[in-house]
Amino acid sequence: MIPLAVRTQTLRYLDEAISAGARQSRACEIIGLPARTLQRWRKSPEQGDRRPLRVQSPPNRLTDLERQRILKIANSPEFSHLSPCQIVPQLADRSIYIGSEATVYRVLRSAGQVKHRRKSNAPAWKKPEPLCATAPNQLYSWDITYLPTTVRGRHYYLYLFLDIFSRKVVGWAVYENELSDLAADVLRDICSREKIQPGQVVLHSDNGNPMKGASMLAMMQELGVARSLSRPAVSNDNPYSESQFKTLKCHPTYPNKPFADLGQAREWVARFVHWYNEEHRHSGIRFVTPSQRHAGLDRSILKHREEVYAAARMRHPNRWSRGTRDWTHISAVHLNPSKTDAAMRRQERRAA
Repeated sequence: MIPLAVRTQTLRYLDEAISAGARQSRACEIIGLPARTLQRWRKSPEQGDRRPLRVQSPPNRLTDLERQRILKIANSPEFSHLSPCQIVPQLADRSIYIGSEATVYRVLRSAGQVKHRRKSNAPAWKKPEPLCATAPNQLYSWDITYLPTTVRGRHYYLYLFLDIFSRKVVGWAVYENELSDLAADVLRDICSREKIQPGQVVLHSDNGNPMKGASMLAMMQELGVARSLSRPAVSNDNPYSESQFKTLKCHPTYPNKPFADLGQAREWVARFVHWYNEEHRHSGIRFVTPSQRHAGLDRSILKHREEVYAAARMRHPNRWSRGTRDWTHISAVHLNPSKTDAAMRRQERRAA
């Protein structure tokens, strides 16, 4: 239990910081004090937080002997290769009950024995390698999404390639089929128009069949494009394409009715891509258009905005309690960053 003198001094420091303009939540976060604990201290400084004094023990908890029995059975030669969902029913057939599957899992977990128990190798789907883009045409992301048709159960397929640094749609196509050959043709056209050199671009995608097809892999090898894949069934590994598809299907002009034919679908996608690249102020790149950032024009635009805000603050300084809006250029964009990189980025944003 924290001494009363320490609690009193902490409250005094917090009150001084808050009166000077600091937010209570931010001040509590810096010193590592939960806001609920602060409320209890203010309500009753003498008692403080008495929860550490309470020692709760469920009345129905397993005894040490019962836990040892579970571990002994689970590690026996007969059951050592089986999971609890296999062990518990087999014991029930012998009129033996040592606990539920959840109980057996909990005991094994506390003993550090929750692991792959078969001779075969455990699935080893590791998170993709962290990637970083500092300029256009370094890191692409692509995916395929369905577009509805008037025929039930039939779809058109939108192939869309996105430059992660600039968020520009660098290539797209709408086809009636989902094939690796078609994706390879789109990639060849992109590399030709963007003048991509071998070893320049990393192409990230999910684990769909067109992404891993022989034609697509052969085209990537021919063009010198490196491959990066998401983990199976993990959409978070390909967030930029997923977010872009949400923007597409939530756009006000997205048809309420299915597309009548392939030509209509292609016409609508063409209009959307033009709006997205040329008119849409993207929130992830300081509200400039993807085409402006792809062409390197965003630096001057952001610098001009910073000057406008600085001039506005000089005219009316009493209207600004803090600094002006952050219009600094985003110099790097990360895909699947490591925990260390993500923590550093959060600290940088807080410091800004």
